[in-house]
Amino acid sequence: MSSLYLLALDVSSSACSAALLRQAGGQRECLARYEMTPRAHTKRLMPMVDELLADAGIAPQALNAIAFGRGPGSFTGLRIAAGAAQGLAFGLDCPLLGVSTLEALALQAHRRYHFRYVVTALDARMGEVYAATWHCLNDAVSLQNDEVVIAPGAFRLPADETDWVGVGSGFSLWDEFEVGVQACMSQHLTDLEPRAEEMAWLAARDLDAGLGQAAHEAQPVYLRNNVAWKKPA
Repeated sequence: MSSLYLLALDVSSSACSAALLRQAGGQRECLARYEMTPRAHTKRLMPMVDELLADAGIAPQALNAIAFGRGPGSFTGLRIAAGAAQGLAFGLDCPLLGVSTLEALALQAHRRYHFRYVVTALDARMGEVYAATWHCLNDAVSLQNDEVVIAPGAFRLPADETDWVGVGSGFSLWDEFEVGVQACMSQHLTDLEPRAEEMAWLAARDLDAGLGQAAHEAQPVYLRNNVAWKKPA
């Protein structure tokens, strides 16, 4: 594709973000907005989109694809992002791509700090984390084990590497991770949140691979099957 405008949205955590990746003449750049707005996602998301389109000097009709943070993450946030992305993709008749929040977090850690072996963990509440492990190299990330929702004490690392770095809010539960897992991590950072900027780059990769979907086909990924709290019997 010689020219491309791809919009990405994410409200899977306390942060609200949007990004616009544009490609022209073989060069790609990304415009981005990011704010910590834990209770104002619905108020800030679409204004961010308007700001990005204005900065790029384009109308919504110029967009070639839409992406969103598909999860795991906040159930409410995932539904907000999916609904907004589906509405835009349907109205513009363009492909929709769901991007893993954990993969986007791994890419952010790699691009910002050059980490190579990354454990991403987001606080899943109820004493659990959403977690996965990644190998990162040259701005590319590859999944080392399946994304899971799990108690920190039950989480285990692949056996073939020992120089892991943990990133994400799930490591606020650091003391609950098994001692052997802690020993394999040189450090852990709790302040990184998923961002639409990395999702835009990942979505562009997936679009190039022909993975764009119709608006109604892309759905949030919760990992936890039962998303509603039930009173114990």
